[in-house]
Amino acid sequence: MKGKKKHVLVISQYFYPEQFRINDICKEWVSRGYQVTVITGIPNYPTGKFFKGYGVFKRRKDCLEGVRIFRLPIIPRGRNAITLVLNYLSFVIAGFFWKTFTKMKADCVFIFEVSPMTQALPGIWFAKKRKVPCYLYVQDLWPENVEIVTGITNHKIIGGIGKMVDYIYKHCTHIFTTSNSFVTSIHQRGVPLEKLEYWPQYAEDFCQPFVEKADEGAEENFIRSAEHFQIMFTGNIGQAQGLDILLEVAKYLKANGLSQKYRFVIIGDGRYKSTLQEKVQEADVELMFSFIPQQPGEDIPRLLATGDVAFLCLTDSPLFTMTIPAKLQTYLACGMPILASVNGEAARIVVEAKAGMVSRPGNAKELADKIIQFSALHKDELRKMGEHSREYYEKHFDKDYLLRRMDIYLTGALKQG
Repeated sequence: MKGKKKHVLVISQYFYPEQFRINDICKEWVSRGYQVTVITGIPNYPTGKFFKGYGVFKRRKDCLEGVRIFRLPIIPRGRNAITLVLNYLSFVIAGFFWKTFTKMKADCVFIFEVSPMTQALPGIWFAKKRKVPCYLYVQDLWPENVEIVTGITNHKIIGGIGKMVDYIYKHCTHIFTTSNSFVTSIHQRGVPLEKLEYWPQYAEDFCQPFVEKADEGAEENFIRSAEHFQIMFTGNIGQAQGLDILLEVAKYLKANGLSQKYRFVIIGDGRYKSTLQEKVQEADVELMFSFIPQQPGEDIPRLLATGDVAFLCLTDSPLFTMTIPAKLQTYLACGMPILASVNGEAARIVVEAKAGMVSRPGNAKELADKIIQFSALHKDELRKMGEHSREYYEKHFDKDYLLRRMDIYLTGALKQG
């Protein structure tokens, strides 16, 4: 880009070292000639406590490959609903004071919205104050997500959240979504279609099919287990993921004398992890599960390659039929065969890509049968599914194409501002 660097102000409650796609997006923007500043919180996701080396009085300013980072003081998520709400509110309150006193200037605001939607408010306020374009990237629909995840159904609370969401949508210049269904849902709230655009997530460059390497000195070999058919899950372990279904599947397989054949490898962390581990022990199926702590994103392709199939799961709800989880692009990009317990858009992609098998969410018997079918496939059939995954990813989620599409808005932002 020639001339003045466009300054993109990113608002995201989560940022590096927390593992979200916005990390890569920001680094790419820097490499494409933008000046990028991120307003974020103190890293604490998904463990619920501040990461080592970070705190209210520690490492509040940072830099990541040219991306300037300013961390607002917040209350960590903790492990219960009260601390989670305080975490959400503290970011908004800190963001209000930051917006009020900051002398920062920017050409546009880009809000990376995974839950909570409340994090968008400081970005909206800053954009209004500076009279610059404001772009919102919707990953989670509110207030629907609040109802599903928290169980809150009080009409006054949900109605109040809905008014906040409508305020945010109204004051955004343009809204990007991670699925086509989100476009339809947001339009039904009264947002004009011309203000909405489907902009799917892409996977980081390190998400590639892992090629096993042999006879290279100290470099470790990673091969599929000869003893087990391994089902791999990576990412956040929360209630929304619906991983309880694996308990029922494990009990079914065990009852049919198949406990020695299958292993579920859960890689990641989250608010529900300890509960899930307790349930696994109570069900007496712990030998069928392996829990691995959260790993650096760069290690995920290698870890996935130690398994036979990647597992995608969401609870059964109307909201999640519209959702395309980010891990789906990761699995596709890594060239993995996919076993999915989902409905809607995510299920359509797996079927359309010929990348694996799909069962209905919440149906443990059907899922167990799919696992048995998967394990009966010849390795060449699994390899072909993996190839289909990668081919579909390259056709529909090409990173360079998506970033060039976003450039149209960001380069125009300077003229509008």
